[in-house]
Amino acid sequence: MNTHEDENERKFLRFEALCRQQGLPVTVQRRVVLEAVLARDDHPGADDIYEDVQERIPGVSRTTVYRVLDLLVRLGIITKACHPGAISRFDRNTDLHHHLVCLRCEAVIDVADEQLNTLDLPDTSHLGFEITDFSVQLRGICINCRDGATVGKSNQTSRGAGSVSRSKQEAGTSTKETKDETQPETT
Repeated sequence: MNTHEDENERKFLRFEALCRQQGLPVTVQRRVVLEAVLARDDHPGADDIYEDVQERIPGVSRTTVYRVLDLLVRLGIITKACHPGAISRFDRNTDLHHHLVCLRCEAVIDVADEQLNTLDLPDTSHLGFEITDFSVQLRGICINCRDGATVGKSNQTSRGAGSVSRSKQEAGTSTKETKDETQPETT
């Protein structure tokens, strides 16, 4: 097994354990959505994951995929990348890392940088806010757009651009906010 496969296996085991702890069934839909996210290195949007899942489960609803993605974020298995575009992007990499975001094509590229990882964060206690995680987003124009290879906006993203050395998150918890569902998850 290579490192990528080992990481995916650990995420699946963690996912199953967290579902058991919270009394959530490990459904086929949940497994296939997680597999679809883990198979990609390109910060896909929910619609990208929906298309991938639909190939394996033709009758799956878009709502089911969106709910499963939200659940995976709440469980800390994946993260929702903050992005200036209209769509949410999801990231299989839950370690502390940063992003380059192309303002033309909206490509998102992972950046591993120890200086960014060790930034002095501001004291926000006077605002009643406790910082538990952070990510730096650097915006600019990617090489494809600068070279004229990309015209207009697209959902194109760059693949496999690096990893980081440490995380601000505890295993099994997520600091990313998602909508609070009062209804039990049934997907």
